[in-house]
Amino acid sequence: MISLRFLGSSTSLHSPLITLHRAPAPSFKAALFLLGLGLSCAALPASRPNFLWISAEDINARFGCYGDPHAITPHLDELASQGMRYSHAFTTAGVCAPCRSGIITGMYQTTLGTQHMRSRAKLPDHIRPFPTYLRQSGYYCSNNRKQDYQFNTPEDAWDESSGEAHWRNRPDRNQPFFAVFNFTGCHESGIANSNKYREVTEVLTPDQRQDPSRLDTYPPYYPETPLAREDWKRQYELITAMDAWVGDLVGQLKEDGLYENTIIFYWSDHGVGLPRAKRWLYDSGTHVPLIIRIPEGFRRDGQGIPGTVADRLVSSIDFGPTVLHLAGLEIPGHVQGRPFLGADLPPPREYVYGARDRMDERYDIIRMVRDERYKYIRNYEPLKTYYQYMNTPEKGVLMGELRRLHEAGKLEPMAANYFNPTKPVEELYDTRADPNEVFNLADDPRYVGTLTRLRRAHLEWVRTTRDTGLLAEPILVEREKVIGHRYGILRQEDDPTLAARVAETAVLASQGMEALPSLTKAMSDRDNAVRYWGAIGVGNIGQPAQSAIGAMTKALRDPSPVVRVAAARALCRLGKPSEALPVLVEVLRGGEQWERLHAAIVLDEIDRMAKPVKEAMRAALLPRKDLYAEGKYVVRVLNRALNQLEGTRNEVP
Repeated sequence: MISLRFLGSSTSLHSPLITLHRAPAPSFKAALFLLGLGLSCAALPASRPNFLWISAEDINARFGCYGDPHAITPHLDELASQGMRYSHAFTTAGVCAPCRSGIITGMYQTTLGTQHMRSRAKLPDHIRPFPTYLRQSGYYCSNNRKQDYQFNTPEDAWDESSGEAHWRNRPDRNQPFFAVFNFTGCHESGIANSNKYREVTEVLTPDQRQDPSRLDTYPPYYPETPLAREDWKRQYELITAMDAWVGDLVGQLKEDGLYENTIIFYWSDHGVGLPRAKRWLYDSGTHVPLIIRIPEGFRRDGQGIPGTVADRLVSSIDFGPTVLHLAGLEIPGHVQGRPFLGADLPPPREYVYGARDRMDERYDIIRMVRDERYKYIRNYEPLKTYYQYMNTPEKGVLMGELRRLHEAGKLEPMAANYFNPTKPVEELYDTRADPNEVFNLADDPRYVGTLTRLRRAHLEWVRTTRDTGLLAEPILVEREKVIGHRYGILRQEDDPTLAARVAETAVLASQGMEALPSLTKAMSDRDNAVRYWGAIGVGNIGQPAQSAIGAMTKALRDPSPVVRVAAARALCRLGKPSEALPVLVEVLRGGEQWERLHAAIVLDEIDRMAKPVKEAMRAALLPRKDLYAEGKYVVRVLNRALNQLEGTRNEVP
């Protein structure tokens, strides 16, 4: 039987916590539905809240109510004046699909295995999108229209999910609803594509346009050029167009007489769609607006007072559990998000967490933990530059300006930093004193205590959440076929220490020569996920790790293709490419999709060392019928590598 706890109280209609507007008696069909769930009509509360979720894409809180001096957002400012504005809301990634998989399940994407952009994972049977539980309790759930969850949406998640989905479509106007509407106009493509930008902003009046030269919120890590500032201006105008759309939706609620019966959530999926923001774990990529209006009849414990600013930490995986809690439903035990509204709440979060994994065609494993003030970032692949070449963001004007000025040697230091060939292993920022997060405090002895505390919190999160992002993607896909889902890969009883061994070796892989004995020992581990990180770590050390040449040569015959690729990379960095290159070509020709991507990335990384196999790389560009849509990523990387081989880049050190 489904257990209901309406607003944290008992189900008695005489409970003093339930002082809500009485609704008409349930229809006959609704009564039959509830009886089928084992509930009686007598168990229904006097009224249950409706929920309207209004989401937008690719924006930070460039709103007047958040103190932005240039923002033109009257409707969102009004909503905030009638509700609560959250100052410390964060998403779990800087890109849409991984975030959305977490939002709809209340779970970290790295726990589910949905962290790689444009992947397709399988969910175990007991994990469902949270609207499923709302529907089971009698809610009408509609989604207009974006899903993008990185898994196939179960049929029981929505009553309707389409461009026409609306609360007005529910068959019984007395039925409570949960309705989602998503605005795509401020997506990064709205900045990069001039036609889309003009289409979205055609609703603006002349006095709602911005002067890019006067926007003093322009970040110091961008170049001072008119073209770059034009992109910064466009985000403001797209947000103003979105604000008008929000006003229209709220107006529809009022027209239907539902405004005082509906809890409204407004949020964004991640930060602004510009370089060093979208796809990144800095606040520019993960800090999002969150505004919630709770009608007076549904407020509890002083929550929802108009004009309130809440500074508690909120993660995007908390949104769904909070709706379930406000609807009076038990939150399933597997859910990692925490409710932050309603009665009988758990303790507030001490930290929020984030992860970056494969972004389209490039891997860059980065993890983040943040408290109310300090941000810790762990770069698991420090030998990769910040601005790896990725097809989609490279289409943007601002990224083009960054590359043009970098190649001309004209970038200011703060902007040029992100073109350095390597990254620090750890980053630490005081977000209060340094909101742009440009002054790394990780090596400052005054902050050693903060660094140690946040590092410990990060490692504990990696272990307890079973971070599947530390498994090479080919291994993840391979084991999903055996187990049936990615969630269970690091939860197997026959190897209970695997998650810890993988995490420990992944950390060692960026700790230099002092870790070489442990990395070499890892090459004998029974699990290829550990051996992979052992080989990556040896390759990261490079020339000083000459004593590991024998272990890497032996690993060229490892049963796991992705371990062979990692060992080949290590040998190239050790100055021994002759045996390594044939292995890379072999995997490139005959490997599975993500194995081929790993091989292509190594061939790109080793630069001119790959010249002897240039023709084999060209041959790998030919169409193959057995590749699915993501085969384009291999093509993108190989094209980039071949183009660079025609240039004058230096060999890998």
